[in-house]
Amino acid sequence: MIRAIRILAANPLSLVGVILVALVVFAAIFAPWIAPFPTHNGAVVDFAFANKPPSARNWMGTDLVGRDLFSRILYAYQISLVLGVVVLAIAAPVGTIFGLLAGYLGGWAEAILMRIVDVFLSIPPLVLAIAMMGVLEPTLTNAMLAVTVMWWPWYARLVYAIARSEREEGYVLAAEVIGAGTAHIAFREILPNCLPAIITKMTLDMGFVIIIASSLSFLGLGVQPPTPDLGSMVAEGARYLPDSWWLTVFPGLAILIAVFGFNLMGDGLREVLGVDE
Repeated sequence: MIRAIRILAANPLSLVGVILVALVVFAAIFAPWIAPFPTHNGAVVDFAFANKPPSARNWMGTDLVGRDLFSRILYAYQISLVLGVVVLAIAAPVGTIFGLLAGYLGGWAEAILMRIVDVFLSIPPLVLAIAMMGVLEPTLTNAMLAVTVMWWPWYARLVYAIARSEREEGYVLAAEVIGAGTAHIAFREILPNCLPAIITKMTLDMGFVIIIASSLSFLGLGVQPPTPDLGSMVAEGARYLPDSWWLTVFPGLAILIAVFGFNLMGDGLREVLGVDE
């Protein structure tokens, strides 16, 4: 722990990333208490303050029906973080299992499992997600499903490369000699050596998941109004540029802060865990 703190302290950008991520997580968790207008996260209208620029009352202005933009951004962070955590909590284990088995077993298992992975990787991720959301009802659950389907193959490819290089190492051969089973060798011997790379990738991927989810919402295929979502807020405000600039600028900055923070923190975590680029 002390070593990790020293490494992060020696890299100012990583520290900035940790601070930004901490602020985003804090804002999402405590949104009901921080938001000046907590009821504005739903179907609320206040036409007396509709489409107002930033002011002392509304720090980031209001939207077209008078809802406080700052309050809605705080609640939108909840949606983005929940989506990212759920997607990675499913995609990482599924991809890890595929990659471990293919990398360690080799032969026909490697050929079959990795061809399945190649099929998914051959389709552009966003196109695959858009195709799924075009069939499914645009809800938060279906958005998470669509992003998960496009994300797990990247973990399979990462773990496969590590497992394939590790299967000839002495500790694996020793485990085979004493009669350890396939599951023991794959999950108890090889997997611990994959965890630093997996954890680092998950941290970096949080930012990318937020971008993809926001892109789906921007296209009207993600979380639907009146639920606050950063992508849909940007899409709504883009129609009123440049006059009502705050409708797009502040949600866009919120996306930038989250993505930038997770990327910087991921770079610092890579140094702490000693993961090669």
